Amino acid sequence: MGNLTGKAALVTGASRGIGRAIARRLAADGALVAVHYATNDAAAEATLASIEAANGRAFLVRAEFGLESDDEVETLFSGLAEGLDGRPLDILVNNAAIGHTGSIESATREEFDHVFAVNVRAPFFIIQRALPLINDGGRVINISSSVTRIAVSHELVYGMAKGALDILGRTLAHSLGARNITVNSVAAGVTDTDMIAMLRRNPEVMAGVAAATALGRIGDPADISDIVAFLASDDARWVTGHVVDATGGMCLGLGI
Repeated sequence: MGNLTGKAALVTGASRGIGRAIARRLAADGALVAVHYATNDAAAEATLASIEAANGRAFLVRAEFGLESDDEVETLFSGLAEGLDGRPLDILVNNAAIGHTGSIESATREEFDHVFAVNVRAPFFIIQRALPLINDGGRVINISSSVTRIAVSHELVYGMAKGALDILGRTLAHSLGARNITVNSVAAGVTDTDMIAMLRRNPEVMAGVAAATALGRIGDPADISDIVAFLASDDARWVTGHVVDATGGMCLGLGI
C-alpha cells in the first residue's frame, strides 16, 4: 500500500470502531493523524496510545457534532490547527456518525434532525472548512453504508443520511478535480464494532447476517481501514467520485 510519510490526516470519530482502525492504519503508513472524538476521553486516549505504541504519530482533537451551536466545526479546526502547527492537511476522512433505528412510522422529527446534523451537516461543513487547508492532490474519503443500496426499513433515516453523503462525494469529486483532489466513499456493511452490540447478543441473527454475505462472515474494522488506506495513497490517484462497496458482498443474491 502507498506510503503516507509526510502527510497529515484528520479522521473524525476515531476513538473507537472503524474510525480507530482507520486512524491506526493511516498512522502505520506514516501519516500524522488528528484523532477526532466527541466525548469519550478514555477511548480516545486508548486510540492515541495504540498509535504511539506502534511508533506512529497522532494527536487528539475533541469536538461534539450535532449540537445546536454553530461552534462545532470551529472547535474541531481550532484543535486541528494547534496539532498541525502550520502544516497543511492532506487527507480528510469523514467517519463520525450516529446510527438510528426507526421506520417511516416511528421516526420522530427530533431524531431525524439529529441524525442529519451529525451524519450530513457536520461532514458538509467540515469539508467546506477544510478545503482551503487541503493540499492540491489531497484526499477526501467519506464512510458510507450498505443501507444506501439495501432496503432496510428500520434504518431508513440513517440510510437517507448516508445517501446524501454519497451525493456530496460524487459532486465534490467533479468540482475538485481541477485541484487533483479525489473524493470517494467507502460503503461499509455490518462490521464488528460497538454499533452492533445488540446483534452480538443474538447468535442466530449474527449467523444470518454472515450467511447473507457472499464472503460468509461479519466485517472487521480492518476490512474498511485497508480500503481507506488505499484511497488515501497515491495508488488511488485515478479513482474519484466512486462508492467502494466494502460489505463482503452482503445481500448480493436471494440465498436460494
